Amino acid sequence: MIKGLHHNAYRCRDSEETRRFFEDFLGLPLAGSLWIKETKTGRDTDVLHTFYEMDDGSYLAFFEAPDRPFTFKEQHDFDLHIALEVEHDALLKMMAKGQAEGREVRGISDHGFIDSIYFRDPNGYVIELTAKKPGHDQAMDPATNKARDILDRWQKGKTAAA
Repeated sequence: MIKGLHHNAYRCRDSEETRRFFEDFLGLPLAGSLWIKETKTGRDTDVLHTFYEMDDGSYLAFFEAPDRPFTFKEQHDFDLHIALEVEHDALLKMMAKGQAEGREVRGISDHGFIDSIYFRDPNGYVIELTAKKPGHDQAMDPATNKARDILDRWQKGKTAAA
């Protein structure tokens, strides 16, 4: 039934500032923009919705909506992050590019099945670039990785602690 991800959408402070990060720095082309002046319910609005295309045909999208209050904050990785897959050589190149531009860059973090680096976009979101390591597919196979068992033990531990 579900074929895949079309887009994930997030709020942004400024569409051009966001474009510079996602298109100019990360290399995701701006693929579409929708200027929304009226909602489907007939309410006047003034919102820009932009889409940045990834190689698999899915998109990251952003809404600049000055008429809708929103609190931007620097997100913690555990609260919200956007993980984008790259090849390992691209991971190293992007790390060097970020450092050369004076950007906040964290990593390389070895998660066993992936290596990751982290940036912060202009909206406060953590952007993770991740490269699969050998054994990735086996590590993500629920038939062998005991994902359900681990989740069940987690839930049971939370209930016992409550």
